[in-house]
Amino acid sequence: MQFRFIASLIVFLGSYFPLSLILLAQDYRYELAIAPFCWPIDAAKCVFPFKNGTLPLILFGVCLACLLLSLLGLTTIKPKVPVDIQEVKYVPSEFMAYTLPYVVSFMSLEYQDTGKLVGLVIFLGWMFVITHRSGQLVLNPLLIVFGWRLYEVTYLYPGNDQTRTGWALSKDNIEPNTRTDVATVQDIMIIKARTIKVSG
Repeated sequence: MQFRFIASLIVFLGSYFPLSLILLAQDYRYELAIAPFCWPIDAAKCVFPFKNGTLPLILFGVCLACLLLSLLGLTTIKPKVPVDIQEVKYVPSEFMAYTLPYVVSFMSLEYQDTGKLVGLVIFLGWMFVITHRSGQLVLNPLLIVFGWRLYEVTYLYPGNDQTRTGWALSKDNIEPNTRTDVATVQDIMIIKARTIKVSG
């Protein structure tokens, strides 16, 4: 299964939810944290707690919504294709390599700095094209928080002796010499079904 453009964009924006949270925190006016809550809300009397108006909140909301839609999409995938898992290797670093350099690079970014903001948009645009074309878009690093793990697996289809190697996402531990059902999204196998033991 290959993501369409809109679905790809949703997954990509969801993966940068931490960056939107960092930018939101940087834009907050912390001197207003101890101010009393303004009620009833009156534009003439109330002060908005963000330096750049609603823009940080909108981007934060968009990334959060995209993350939730990505997680919802994963829960609706129903693996149906049986494969025999022969070898399994847990890959802990692939998720972190996907996002940490980008988040750290823009820790000092602020919405007032138009040049850096435009640069960030261009950078993320290129990252989207690269991850979409490479078929690695589904490797959302935030999935770790929700219990998903990445594995490198050697497998074959029942009745076929050709051994294959690929990546798999699963919430459960994957064991060698087991048969399980998978669904494939952008060359990444999604494993959610129970496994049964097969002869090695």
